[in-house]
Amino acid sequence: MSSIIQKNASDPQLPNQFVNDIRQIITTAQTNAVRSVDFCRVQMYWNLGKRILEEEQQGKARADYGAYLLENLAKRLEPEFGSGFGVRQLKFCRQFYREYPIRNALRSQLNWSQYRMLIQISDPDKRQYYELEAVNNAWTGRELQRQIDSLLYERLLMSNDKDAVLAVARKERIPETPQEIIKQPTVLEFLGLKKEAAYYEKDLEQAIITHIAEFMLEMGKGFSFVARQKRILLEDDEFFADLVFYNRLLRCFVVIELKTGELTHQDLGQLQMYVNYYDRNEKLPEENPTIGILLCTRKNETLVRTTLPENNSTILASEYRLYLPTAEQLIKEVNEIKEQIQRDKETEA
Repeated sequence: MSSIIQKNASDPQLPNQFVNDIRQIITTAQTNAVRSVDFCRVQMYWNLGKRILEEEQQGKARADYGAYLLENLAKRLEPEFGSGFGVRQLKFCRQFYREYPIRNALRSQLNWSQYRMLIQISDPDKRQYYELEAVNNAWTGRELQRQIDSLLYERLLMSNDKDAVLAVARKERIPETPQEIIKQPTVLEFLGLKKEAAYYEKDLEQAIITHIAEFMLEMGKGFSFVARQKRILLEDDEFFADLVFYNRLLRCFVVIELKTGELTHQDLGQLQMYVNYYDRNEKLPEENPTIGILLCTRKNETLVRTTLPENNSTILASEYRLYLPTAEQLIKEVNEIKEQIQRDKETEA
């Protein structure tokens, strides 16, 4: 009998679906346990901030009472609970409660590290945007920090109004144009290519493929990878589109061409050919027109508008950066691009 039991216990012929279901149950429970612990930590810091602020308000007659309170509280807590309860952390707790006074509004999908990033954003609309997008896209703390550092919100506002950007984040509307998704400029610091180094389009393309997840995160919502160096045969002539994606929100193909220098009208013409090919040979009747994006290091706005039709809505030229500028540098660059666009429009008028 024991030998039969042993044989059955070691029998490898278990249904794959059964084993996968068991694994899913275990991993889901483990994930939920981690999230539960993380959210308990968030709630703890919220309660600490609430109690600290209540105590401060009782001593509001003394201007220095807040500093005195936190310093002395930290001296009592750190020996018992560790360095995670120092003055700086207690200040974050207090600020956390100030920015999020409604406990039921706290999001269980976000951990304390993410909330610490959010409460340091003074603009409430900007803070709400990053909070919503972190939840919608399941951003890790590192991804959230990267999006804040690269000024994702400000770059989207270059071609969209604030209400539209927030409406998409709140899931009140779906993006309808490529301008609502593509940022100016595109920041590709994660590729690891030095801005001073000489490199070719193929080097840039390979770096993007290596970091495809980060690239799609930077490009925007709804992207999925389709092809690299897509072969296009026109009679006896061969052409190769650098990268092809599909965007499920815009419901269209997206062809991306890479340019390591300043774009020319020939580059735009070639990209237009690729877009036409996809519209005529790959696009289904119910899908929207193909979008073409030319990523370049420098662009001439007037050249772009002069080369393309006046009613163009499917070809975009976006400058990219191989390094992550400081907030001040990026804001300055965004403002310069806006001013240049306005000057060009006034000149044409």
